[in-house]
Amino acid sequence: MDDSTFDQLEAALLAAPGNVALLTLLLDASVERSEYERGLGLLPADLEQWRDAQALKMAAARLCIAASQAQRALGLIEGNEPAARMLRARAFAALEQMKEAQVEYRAAVDANPALEDMALWRRLNVSVTDFSAAQGRPRLRVISNDNTDQTEVRRLLVPEKEALSFDDIGGLDELKKTIHKKIILPYQKPGLFQRFRKRVGGGVLLYGPPGCGKTMLARATAGECKATFFNVAISDVLDMYIGESERKLHALFEQARTQAPAVMFFDEVEALGGKRSNTRDSTSSKLVSQFLSEMDGFTKDNHGVLILAATNVPWSVDSAFRRPGRFDRVLFVPPPDRPAREAMLKLMMEGRPTAEDIDFAFLAKNTSGFSGADLGELVETAADEAIEESISGASEQPICDRHFKQALKEVRATTLEWLTTARNYARYANEGNQYDEVLAFLDKHGKGR
Repeated sequence: MDDSTFDQLEAALLAAPGNVALLTLLLDASVERSEYERGLGLLPADLEQWRDAQALKMAAARLCIAASQAQRALGLIEGNEPAARMLRARAFAALEQMKEAQVEYRAAVDANPALEDMALWRRLNVSVTDFSAAQGRPRLRVISNDNTDQTEVRRLLVPEKEALSFDDIGGLDELKKTIHKKIILPYQKPGLFQRFRKRVGGGVLLYGPPGCGKTMLARATAGECKATFFNVAISDVLDMYIGESERKLHALFEQARTQAPAVMFFDEVEALGGKRSNTRDSTSSKLVSQFLSEMDGFTKDNHGVLILAATNVPWSVDSAFRRPGRFDRVLFVPPPDRPAREAMLKLMMEGRPTAEDIDFAFLAKNTSGFSGADLGELVETAADEAIEESISGASEQPICDRHFKQALKEVRATTLEWLTTARNYARYANEGNQYDEVLAFLDKHGKGR
């Protein structure tokens, strides 16, 4: 809700202070906008005048919890409905009353698994490990989950790399919605999916032109899942000695299983899972067979392990990987469309000296077929023009529209060759309609997108 709408609704509430629905809406908006003090100012002194307004009291309780007034929130929550019990669990957690919070949380999720919140559950199930002081070092107290062993506790002492999220990726909105529905939700609501006997994990194959964000999308998926991310490089698996590649691949899967929920990402997966019919080398065929066996999880449980792979040549990946239970979800990562290109250019320009005359809409219109990497090269080339002009003029010149116009003459789209090859496969080797997404994109792309 924007500022103008909020102000207008607040004025309407002052004119009609008994409007329960309007007050409820404003309280929820205050939480959404993080304007807790303003929301608390809207609360009447006595909410008991609306005894039957349960939705209003729930909204007021949510606001009080967000405003660090959890004790006040407990007095507003009534009944034993699942939503009320979950809200009561949050209030108890804010008051550090973890046992009471656990009871309310379990009762809420048992009644309605859709309310499951793994972040809250991890907060409610923590233990404290003391590291004794030695040689003058300070004593450390590390909070971890109850099922975390000492090895994992020590790992928590090492800062992890910053996780990516979907907010860090411009465009690909439809693809991100698909990934959220099919991949991320099972990690966030495991109890609900178990109720429907839907497994958490599986395999997803991302394919598309180089430079369009497949690797970033995989890292962001792991970040959204709050899962451990294993970026498996080809050199981590391939070995010159017979049998060593298969052993290394097995060890990587074992490591992921012990740290589930985990995401394993294989970039350029055709190097490890290429078509066995295209090679006479028995060693390569054995590695593909080992890969397939690990994905099946016949002797091991792959529950909670998501296997992501990316390739620029999906037609070179062995067809056995595509059956359900392996890479049963194959997603096309296309070059960004016009709105996505405009958003990405603006994101790439953040923190740089920028003039106000840059026409991002014009740039997006004239970069059809550009990948994310191509757009990055366009920005870098424009920055080079501005730097050269700054050096020759002995004063800093911000990047302006003129620099981008010059850069457009030098930078070309690198996805056209891939799209031409993919079009031929989609038209003449489209078994099982596996490349229909490519044809749909090419149809739209040809219409000026």
